[in-house]
Amino acid sequence: MTPQPPLPPPPRALLHDHNARVYLTAVIVSGFGTSALWLASGVWVRDLTGSNGLAALCMLAMWAPTLAGPALGTLADRTRRKPLLIGANLLLATLLLTLTTVDAPGDLWLLFTVLFVYGATGVVHDAAESALVATAVDHTLLGDFNGLRMSATEGMKLLAPLAGAGLYAAYGGPAVALLDAATFLAALALYTRLRIDEPHPKHHPEPPTWRTQTTEGARHLWRHSRLRPLVLAGGATMLFAGLNGAMIYAVVDSLGHSPAYTGVLYAVQGAGSLTVGLLSGPALRRLGERRFAAYGIALTAVAAGLRAIPADWLALVCSAASGLGLPCVLITVLTAVQRETPDALLGRTVATANTLVFAPNVLGLAVGATLVELVGLRPLLPILGAVWLATALPLLHRPASADRTASRSASDANPA
Repeated sequence: MTPQPPLPPPPRALLHDHNARVYLTAVIVSGFGTSALWLASGVWVRDLTGSNGLAALCMLAMWAPTLAGPALGTLADRTRRKPLLIGANLLLATLLLTLTTVDAPGDLWLLFTVLFVYGATGVVHDAAESALVATAVDHTLLGDFNGLRMSATEGMKLLAPLAGAGLYAAYGGPAVALLDAATFLAALALYTRLRIDEPHPKHHPEPPTWRTQTTEGARHLWRHSRLRPLVLAGGATMLFAGLNGAMIYAVVDSLGHSPAYTGVLYAVQGAGSLTVGLLSGPALRRLGERRFAAYGIALTAVAAGLRAIPADWLALVCSAASGLGLPCVLITVLTAVQRETPDALLGRTVATANTLVFAPNVLGLAVGATLVELVGLRPLLPILGAVWLATALPLLHRPASADRTASRSASDANPA
């Protein structure tokens, strides 16, 4: 028998996988347009109305549909996912073209409506994409893929807002909307090149109600002994990340800088996230899911506590550490859900996990903005760091060897 050539080591193996290359390219292209619109929409509303509050509602309009993730994610399990991805991109491209008519305060209802539908479609899109990735990409490379996806997303967050701001300053909001529409059309063309044989979902003679289907993802997460602690840790992490993020301007003020210095800290944090995305696949294989997530939480918690010390160099180090640590639990949760969930449940389970993980971030931002005024920065950050650090301890309870073995179990070949 002729010996088979060895597989290329990950993440280089992803570059030899056609579907992975198509997915990552689509993420980069559409992510560029989304990040550009994310910044420009708020500036657009601010210029038209002079209201900071209305400008802030742009982000709320895009994020609010995340709360309906379990219901929206069910759509990704009721139809074939590749056509759903293509249709979602076509819908968003078409809707964005309508924003070329927005040029007065009375037109803002259209902008907010498009942003809300944008967010809702994004929830369905992410659920379908994550579910399809789990079937199209080798399961041993899912950690590498999700890490590279994180790196691509963070890279776009570093570049696209600047490009969007420049385009907005030169040509106005409609030009940014056209750019975003073009990126969705390009992503649509890329998704048509996916090589995947996707069967139609099975339809039962007496299908369960929509409510029953919607809650199946949550029940799966709660009953699964490996997924439940990871999702809970992810939700707690994003809650504390919201608290931490609400204090960024107070941190900058304690350093004696203008609010514009936050851009420097965010850029350093983004560079850290980009870096950990490239390393997450090998780290997951070496440490196992629970320890990789726990170490990331611990690093972020320590960085949050140390930000109470007013020193420029330390603020930069803490921002980089937050960028390195925070994505660890997010990448771990998505990878674990993809590996441990049956394909028929994967869309709604991914969407439910995203809701449980990311929704607490909004609460954290609101509570943090209140606490920083009532308590102050110096006592609050060390307390936050200590409580945040404690959330990593349950993930370290299981021996690392058992976790590493589990991460290479038969579920890598068959998530069901």
